[in-house]
Amino acid sequence: MKSETVVLAGGCFWCIEAVFKRLKGVESVISGYAGEGKDNPTYEEVSTGNSGYTEALKIHFDPEIISFQKILDVFWAVHDPTTLNQQGSDIGPQYRSVIFYANQEQKEAAEDSKKHLQESGKYKGEIVTAIEPLKHFYEAEENHRDFYDRNRDYGYCRLVIDPKITKLYKDFKEDLKEEYSS
Repeated sequence: MKSETVVLAGGCFWCIEAVFKRLKGVESVISGYAGEGKDNPTYEEVSTGNSGYTEALKIHFDPEIISFQKILDVFWAVHDPTTLNQQGSDIGPQYRSVIFYANQEQKEAAEDSKKHLQESGKYKGEIVTAIEPLKHFYEAEENHRDFYDRNRDYGYCRLVIDPKITKLYKDFKEDLKEEYSS
């Protein structure tokens, strides 16, 4: 079976890139900008919150190794889907929570997953994660790729990303690539 692609936005792309690259079946992750606006937006333009883009992650995965549902389970677990245009101290539409689906199957699976999560009572507030078709995706600049692993001592990495990685290791240990599971 061929690999599938989905684009997810759940706050700063450094955070979700660090999480998803550690999962078995994830073949590649690319930080970038998803949405609709001018061609080839820059980090500075997206950071204004007025570009029409959100920081996002393009994930290529092998569905025979990791299911789309597992991708969604991890996504829900490592960010707060109840805050509109915000993840922690990162505020603005460039940090909104979105599942940019690639096809009708992904759209339906994302809608079902969101509905079940809302009904589960795990969150007191309403899940505000948008589910939208992917219009455009542009890769982020090189200095934003693999940011966490290259900058572990950076304050943001220690304060914001480390807890997400710890949660991943605790809650999804069986889903980790071998090099991250020891």
